[in-house]
Amino acid sequence: MKVLLLKDPKDKDSGPDPYIKELGSYSLEATLIPVLSFEFTSLDSLFDKLSHPECYGGLVFTSPRALEAIKICLKEKSKKEAWSKSLKQMWNIKPTYVVGKATASLVEEIGLIPQGEKAGNAEKLAEYICSREKPNSSALLFPCGALKREVLPTALREKGIALESLTVYQTTQHPDLQESLSSYFSQQGIPASIVFFSPSGVKFCLQHIQKLSGDLINQVKFAAIGPSTAEALQGAGIAVSCTAESPTAQDLAAAIHTALQPHNCSVPQ
Repeated sequence: MKVLLLKDPKDKDSGPDPYIKELGSYSLEATLIPVLSFEFTSLDSLFDKLSHPECYGGLVFTSPRALEAIKICLKEKSKKEAWSKSLKQMWNIKPTYVVGKATASLVEEIGLIPQGEKAGNAEKLAEYICSREKPNSSALLFPCGALKREVLPTALREKGIALESLTVYQTTQHPDLQESLSSYFSQQGIPASIVFFSPSGVKFCLQHIQKLSGDLINQVKFAAIGPSTAEALQGAGIAVSCTAESPTAQDLAAAIHTALQPHNCSVPQ
């Protein structure tokens, strides 16, 4: 059975994509189609804030892209030296809160120690932060995307925990998306399952997929990487067959495998 993954491939340097590998272990043939493009902004302002750890109580990351923004800053020799010599150590005295394994591993790559990665989504991370932070202490610095959801800021604000958001990237549709989807559907046909990895992915892809699938769309099992993506699909009138228990390749593959069992599914092999 075929599974369409609406996400970027993992960096080629770091081996095969874990989602393709895990789905392959269930004899599911997965294909990746990149959906999003990212444009980084306010990088000088970001590094300026990172240069003053004394002004903050810690860091919050809910997206790998925010870490990519920091990595771009650190390509500059003087900034990299300042980070290695003192800034990294000063931030490591404070907590770095993250959602999910992908974000946590990028936090480790820049030399910081992630906390809360098992939270899996913004709601659970907010609970985790609220259980550890005192109200009215120094603000947590939150580099984020322009399309961030308000779940985390609202939950922290209600508990009196200050959060300073800084938009460091904009999300747009990948320039090749429409062409890639058309080519996939014409060559591979209708997949047994289609997986969405973000609410933005739903926004940019769903109409194309509905058009390409036609009446056969009811045969497709739609899957979501997490609750906010599932919510976006349901909001667009799509029945969600499964949501990964946590945003990992293992949990997603297991959920799709279960959803595609004969008693759950009428999709032809």
